[in-house]
Amino acid sequence: MERIYDNLLKDHFLNNNQMAFISGPRQVGKTTTSKALFENPIYINYDNQNDRFLLSRGIKALTDNYQLDDITNRGRHIVFDEIHKHRKWKLFLKGFYDLEKERYKISVTGSARLNIYKTGGDSLMGRYFNYRMHPLSVAELISSNFSEDLIKPPRKIEEAELTHLMHFGGFPEPFLKNNRRFYNRWKNLRLEQVFKEDIREISNVQEINQIGMLAELINYQCGQLINYSSLAAVLNVSPDSIRRWIDLLEHLYFVFTIRPWYKNIPKTLRKQPKIFLWDWSLIREEGARNENFVASHLLKAVHFWNDAGFGQFGLYFLRDKNKREVDFLIVKDNIPWILVEVKSANNKSISPSLHYFSNLLNVEHSFQLYFSHDFAEMDCFSVRTPVRVPVALFLSQLV
Repeated sequence: MERIYDNLLKDHFLNNNQMAFISGPRQVGKTTTSKALFENPIYINYDNQNDRFLLSRGIKALTDNYQLDDITNRGRHIVFDEIHKHRKWKLFLKGFYDLEKERYKISVTGSARLNIYKTGGDSLMGRYFNYRMHPLSVAELISSNFSEDLIKPPRKIEEAELTHLMHFGGFPEPFLKNNRRFYNRWKNLRLEQVFKEDIREISNVQEINQIGMLAELINYQCGQLINYSSLAAVLNVSPDSIRRWIDLLEHLYFVFTIRPWYKNIPKTLRKQPKIFLWDWSLIREEGARNENFVASHLLKAVHFWNDAGFGQFGLYFLRDKNKREVDFLIVKDNIPWILVEVKSANNKSISPSLHYFSNLLNVEHSFQLYFSHDFAEMDCFSVRTPVRVPVALFLSQLV
């Protein structure tokens, strides 16, 4: 299926000489997308023994093997997959890019954040742009077209598609299969790869079973403030170990955290972040899964807008010592822009906290989302006061 990232990356190579660094969780479609961007790509996978041997011998060995000096190969797309596992990958890419940047389109893909392997200065600075690939979303299922408009017109998603997205998650293969037995096997295999292979490859952590137990505990705390001491007590480790392990799970795109926004907020809470899963389908409790579903969509929009160069965006939540709270705040160029409160039930009244923070921060848009298949041909972003909106309508106007 065509992804919105296909068009974003084609736009990248149309307008830039820099390499495209494409990162994201396992099975999200990085390799499929990068190989399908242009016809007849040169695909080099560090996990392949032959390619690993070529890379170890240096740039000339690679150039000779793929006949990169042949004029008939000029302009092709070269994809380096998982090259960050190579001990000297930055030095290799720096030399290769400086030699071939005018003759080839170059993509680098990886299932862990590529910057986890950086130490000291970034020797590749100015030679690449980052692109973070997310699972499928409501807006992407409706249209994969790339547009410079931050907010899209309202569009309807079919009820069955929204239900499948909620229950099978946004990873392309289980979503397209739409089969519970396949999903269960796919899920188990992916979790095994993350906790048995990926963690071992990128760290010296020995407590892999305990990190798996931490992930299980996080499942029951999605959308809540992280209590490092409480998690440490359950697993019989130090709070610093919990912090380190959560950071590792973030680098592997298994979890993400959202921090509180404190500027211009009296008596705000500044410390603990909230935690969420990249794959909302893993969450058992419906209310937590609904909130995570929205959080994932908002993070995707923020990452996409940043990576596409539309501005500087951030995702936060609001909470003060008087227990007033709003689930999400999107900040645009360091100015509060969109407030989002998630309600699983169709509450008829607007949350008092949403009214309070909307007035305090003078945001352009304040939404209270409820989970319903209702759809109306209305642009919810045309409203400048706090408003109740069906979740599918709101999400259809993002990315």
